[in-house]
Amino acid sequence: MREFKRTDRVADQLQQELAVLIQREVKDPRLGMVTVSGVTVSRDLGYADVYITLLGENDGERIKENLQVLKRAGGFLRSQIARRIKLRHVPELRFHYDESVVRGQHLSSLIDEAVSSDRARQDEDDASTTGDEEPR
Repeated sequence: MREFKRTDRVADQLQQELAVLIQREVKDPRLGMVTVSGVTVSRDLGYADVYITLLGENDGERIKENLQVLKRAGGFLRSQIARRIKLRHVPELRFHYDESVVRGQHLSSLIDEAVSSDRARQDEDDASTTGDEEPR
């Protein structure tokens, strides 16, 4: 049995190539710092869902604008991928915003708040029990 499916290998290769192409070849001033966080390819290799994140951008309007820029550059990116990767048919690229990084940062901040709150409460409890003790 094979360890990796062909679709996984194609997805990994597409992710690497797209990361370089978007950063170096797409010359649109509206495009922010885009990171390709993942790529999934359909079983028939007809479509590739490309998940991106934007560095320091959480505004919904900026996210939509960046997705539109990438959608318009999709044909160019596909032609460049066809030159770099030997495939009979280069998958159609569909771009999506990956919210998992933002969600992870939010959860991490909530955990940090809870931990600091627990520490403060514990310090208050320790201070109150230490001050109430009667001398023996």
